[in-house]
Order: sequence, then C-alpha cells, then structure tokens
Amino acid sequence: MIVVTGATGNVGRPLTQALTEAHEEVTTVSRHSAEVPSGVRHVTADLAEPAGLAATLYQAKALFLLLSGDLHAPGARPTDIIDLAAANGVRRVVLLSSQGVSTRPLGPTRVALRVVEDALRSSGMDWAIVRPGGFASNALAWADSIRTQGTAAAPFGDIGVPVVDPADIAGVAAACLLDDQHSGGVYELTGPEVITPRQQVATIAAALGSPVRFHELTRDEAKAGMAQFVPSQLADDTLDILAAPNADELRISADVERVLGRGPRSFGDWLDRHLAAFR
Repeated sequence: MIVVTGATGNVGRPLTQALTEAHEEVTTVSRHSAEVPSGVRHVTADLAEPAGLAATLYQAKALFLLLSGDLHAPGARPTDIIDLAAANGVRRVVLLSSQGVSTRPLGPTRVALRVVEDALRSSGMDWAIVRPGGFASNALAWADSIRTQGTAAAPFGDIGVPVVDPADIAGVAAACLLDDQHSGGVYELTGPEVITPRQQVATIAAALGSPVRFHELTRDEAKAGMAQFVPSQLADDTLDILAAPNADELRISADVERVLGRGPRSFGDWLDRHLAAFR
C-alpha cells in the first residue's frame, strides 16, 4: 500500500490517479474530506499532528510526503513524519521539496527543507527527492478575477521562470515510488520554456478568445495576498525568486524527460486541461 499526502492538491490528485492506473493499493491523506477514485481509501488527518498518521502508515510500503504551508512555519516539526514512517516500517519515501533548496540554500524556508531532506537521507529508508520550480497551476489564482472581471494580477509581470505542470511532478513522483532505479535520486523539475506572468495571461486570453487585462502588483501587495495562505518567510522566499531568478532558476531541467521518457509539458498544455476554470 502507498500513502499519498496532500491528496486534494494539484500534485496529489494526478499522483493518486497514476498509482491506481498502475494497479497499486493507495491510501490518500488530507486535512479535509475529499473525493477519490474508486477503490482508493481516504483518511482525514493533520500532518502538523503526525501521531495521527501512525495507523495509516503501519504496513505501508511507500509514502509520498508533501509539506503543506503550515509545516514551513516556525515551530513545525515535519521531520517527525519521517521518524514515524520509519518506525512503522515504511520502506520508501518520496519527498516533494523545492528547487530553491539548491538555488537559494540560505532562504529560511529552504534551510528548513534541507533539514527535512537530510533527515530523510539518514532515515534508513529508501528515498527520492523531487524539487520542482514554479507551478503552472499557480495561474488558478486568477480564475475568479478572469471569470468575473476579465483581469489578472501578479507581481513582476515581465520576469519569467520555466513553470512546471503538476501532472509532470506527479508522473516523476509515481516513477520514484514504483521503480527501484530512482532510489537516492534528486530530480529538479521545470517546464520546457521560460514564461512570464504577462505571457501566461496572454495565453489564457487567446485560449478564451476574449481579452484579459493584466495588472502588475507591487511586491508588498503580492506578499499581503500570499500571507493569507502561507507563512511570511515562505512568501518572501518565493517573491525573491520571482523578482530576480538566478541562472539556475532559469535553466530548463532535463529531469522530466530523464524519468518519463518525454519532454515536460508546456504552460499551454496545462491550460488545455484546465481552461474551464477560467470561463
């Protein structure tokens, strides 16, 4: 049995689907109730209280670990989940980390993620680490304003990064969970091209066949919006990358193709599957 945390998210949903299509027994975990594919067991649990996961992890062969925003907050102890998995006999853990661990190693939240990565490496379990850059699905934050007002707002409108399709992250994670050859692997995942927020909005407008106005936020405005959902330090670390990506953050990684045998999907590919959210 494979346990998937973050089951309701943009990575957890396609990962669960990929594992069920591979005929694996899957248990999904999220903080709130969720609809899951037929045959999948769902457990409601809070990763901030790892003890509640003990029964779920018992006799699981593998765990996909996604750390939600509150597990990046000061005082959180995400390494407790790794300890709990090892204590309950889990043999393999795939950790969803962040590209920033290698590209911005001194950012406070990146330092914390490095601690989690190191704990996994020393756990005695098989492991793999997946480090994506920016997500194409972050564009869903514009869905409501595009539907109702024909506008989209973001900071640093003309500064881009190679955003990755979460379905590609899920595909790589599934391969790491199922195939021994990926044990000990660290994979940095990007899309196939650098694309700016303004270009993303233009792509959405073209697909809709109607104009969408782009409004550029100040950094302070963007942080105020992000701080409603993630800790302040995580917002700052993310905005630092979006404001001035370095050469490593602009590099197109070959790891999606290395694992999946095909190139990464573009922002347009992601949009084709999610256009209804913007109508």
